[in-house]
Amino acid sequence: MSKIEIACFNPESAVIAFENGADRIELCDGLSEGGTTPDFETMKQLREKITVPIFVMIRPRGGDFTYSDSEFEQMKNDLVHLKSLHADGFVFGILNENDEVNMEQNEALVALASPLPCTFHRAFDRAASLEDSLEKVIECGFSTILTSGQKPNVSEGKENLKKLVELSDGRIEILVGGGLRSSNIEGIRASTKAGYFHSSAITDGGAFANPDEVVALKSK
Repeated sequence: MSKIEIACFNPESAVIAFENGADRIELCDGLSEGGTTPDFETMKQLREKITVPIFVMIRPRGGDFTYSDSEFEQMKNDLVHLKSLHADGFVFGILNENDEVNMEQNEALVALASPLPCTFHRAFDRAASLEDSLEKVIECGFSTILTSGQKPNVSEGKENLKKLVELSDGRIEILVGGGLRSSNIEGIRASTKAGYFHSSAITDGGAFANPDEVVALKSK
């Protein structure tokens, strides 16, 4: 059975996603920046209302995925604090100046998160070399990669997504996301053979998940 993770940029969307059948919540802030670390108080409040897993974004700012020493310290501190608030997992991804997976920093965050699982987010889609980056992310200890197949969206990236599912061979979950909607999920699932899908379920250009879209994604 395929599963759906809904990216939620505010507490209202998280409740909508939960109430309409999402299997997991990716909680973040900063919609216009593509997702940043959410407010601690938001996590605290949602934990009391939501019983499905909540994976929390650890990203101090928008822009690129190469961070200064002080930004990396902030990421570590944020992760530890959110872990104490009973997050179920974390979502992050760090590259070096050459757009290669930063092994040292990613491994350090994965170790801090342990035993909770970690998703390497769409920094993967900016990383050099599909196959090499896949192997590095696996080696870092991530449980999941969120990706559109290193293309602008899942429709353009479906051949690479299929390849990633095959290459990963069950060693890591390929979470398909980036322009995924109820209108294209069936075709993407058929061509990629992936089992986990990711969408904001925002259909009107606003900031909130559409309950009908969550239901449609789940049903397809």
